[in-house]
Amino acid sequence: MTQRGVDPDEDDVPEWADRVKANVAGEVRRRRKEMGWSAQDLADACEQLGHPIPRNVIANMESGRRASLPLVDVMVLAAALETYPVCLIFPVGYVERTQELPFQGLVPTWDALRRFTGDEDIPLYDAGLVPDFEAHASLVRTALAALEEEERARFAVKTATNRAQQEEAERRRSKYADEAVSAKYNLRYLRRDIRDEGATPPHLPPALGDVDPPEPSPNTTPEERL
Repeated sequence: MTQRGVDPDEDDVPEWADRVKANVAGEVRRRRKEMGWSAQDLADACEQLGHPIPRNVIANMESGRRASLPLVDVMVLAAALETYPVCLIFPVGYVERTQELPFQGLVPTWDALRRFTGDEDIPLYDAGLVPDFEAHASLVRTALAALEEEERARFAVKTATNRAQQEEAERRRSKYADEAVSAKYNLRYLRRDIRDEGATPPHLPPALGDVDPPEPSPNTTPEERL
């Protein structure tokens, strides 16, 4: 099938859906050969992951004879080939230009991938809670690093051989303790905001188990919860 009107200089332009399938098929074939696998090897790997994709289906996909390409197949093929689904859809470096949506012009594959993953902001697009989860991950890293440095400084205070060393170690301990408290404070309110959106915040590591306020007792009155 062809698509008219995308580029006036091209008389025979693949349909957008055909182009996406061709991107995936080409990258599956390239990656499979790079790993030294046959189509049967890839089929076996998919079956081991719990989603069988028969050898003949893989062969038909790679040759362009397969009419459809379910998203679940792309996900399992990527896992079997030890890559990411987005790398099959947008094979950066192997496909120079691609098409993001029907009736749109060709764009650099790298740009298309960045928009697909949200790495490039698109005006008026809603990123959902992705920015909040990214901020959460950053705060967790900051808090854990501060706690680790605080513990090292605490040990240095105990093992200092003179007053100057002890005071310097105590200064560092206090500094990292403040950083940990600040990160935990920001985490607590970020997690509250995520819950206010009706979502579940990410899991916290044990070292940060005191970030969330304790659950109120069923017998606690509303006034006591404030």
